[in-house]
Amino acid sequence: MTKRTSAKYKIDRRMGENIWGRPKSPVNKREYGPGQHGQRRKNKLSDFGTQLRAKQKLKGYYGDLTEKQFRKIYTEAERVRGDTGEMLVGLLERRLDAVVYRAKFVPTIFAARQFVNHGHVTVNGQRVNIASYRVKEGDVVAVREKSRQLAVVIEALDLAERDVPDYIDFDRNKMAATFVRTPSLADVPYPVQMEPNLIVEYYAKNSHGAINASLPPLAVQGGPPFGGPFFFKERSRRCLKNPISKANSNAAFSPAAG
Repeated sequence: MTKRTSAKYKIDRRMGENIWGRPKSPVNKREYGPGQHGQRRKNKLSDFGTQLRAKQKLKGYYGDLTEKQFRKIYTEAERVRGDTGEMLVGLLERRLDAVVYRAKFVPTIFAARQFVNHGHVTVNGQRVNIASYRVKEGDVVAVREKSRQLAVVIEALDLAERDVPDYIDFDRNKMAATFVRTPSLADVPYPVQMEPNLIVEYYAKNSHGAINASLPPLAVQGGPPFGGPFFFKERSRRCLKNPISKANSNAAFSPAAG
């Protein structure tokens, strides 16, 4: 579970956009960045800055996901044949908290996560309290009988600031929503423009550095190749609680032993 450590509307101020389309967002009154010098920060972003902002905006929209969570979802989208940006959006929309938010059971994506974690939601009749649970096409997400009269649910259903998208079949009488199909980018009712193609460019340009950072110095600087004897010797020393002796390590990783 992601723990929000700061006020959610700070994300709006940082991005300079009302990313959830809420009437109480401070960006509606102050369209500049936070801080003493916020009004003077009008510098043109570099390509890297533009790509990073696109990533942070999409992460923030789905409840300010951690980088580890978001990168894991991106890696899954990258493995699927097709447009990686479209696949990324589809996987994010299949999160249970996102479906609860789209069905208007709660007013915000943050409330949706808490609503799921507190056990107010069922999937196909079974209670699920994991916000990152991935919904499949045809699954029915419903509010539990004893939770349907909660004030937050009644108020959210009457909100006029957003509608239930067409890829979710909502039944107000049963307080249930059927996930009909995985949406594309054009189907998702984002209040602001999302650019998943820039996120693909961001990870394409910066993944190499992340891989190099995890390798031992010799492998990065052109020494023994990745997976060679020196690499495994170093890995063994890190993983074992008791370091192996020099004699045993030389014997274990010598070309003859391999």
